[in-house]
Amino acid sequence: MKNQINIIFLVLGLTSFFCLDMHAQIFQKGDIVAHAGIGLGSTYSFGGLGLPLGGGVEFGVTDNIGVGGDVGFVSASGLTIFYIGPKGYYHFNDLLNLDSEELDVYGGISILYRNFSVGDGIFGVTASGIYPGFHVGGRYFFSENLGAYAELGNSYGWLKVGVCLKL
Repeated sequence: MKNQINIIFLVLGLTSFFCLDMHAQIFQKGDIVAHAGIGLGSTYSFGGLGLPLGGGVEFGVTDNIGVGGDVGFVSASGLTIFYIGPKGYYHFNDLLNLDSEELDVYGGISILYRNFSVGDGIFGVTASGIYPGFHVGGRYFFSENLGAYAELGNSYGWLKVGVCLKL
């Protein structure tokens, strides 16, 4: 079994070495990508909450690293949950040797501020806190600037889908 694993890593390493070539990158230093979408499955356990909504922006610090932020909320039955925070991204296309001008695969971490409000607008309770977040996702660009994204993570929705725009 150990020999099979070593052979797999050797083949993958040699394949990566011989397949290295210069190609256009989907995400580059200086890129600004904005996104807006809906969350499918609220990360807070109350059933019957409304549809989570959110958006954000990312700025390319290097060809593989981006920084940005997200904001989102979900509200129903007197409960409102608001999320906001910075996000760090790592783009895996080079690492995975993906030679695509349409597909951008990424993952990362975030620090999110979450505020809960329960009440009818006159009387209520508010609580808040900071918690760590994670995300892994992909963007597919239909044109040079317009695309769609899907992202798994623990912010305002377990699965977020929507549109993205390179500015």
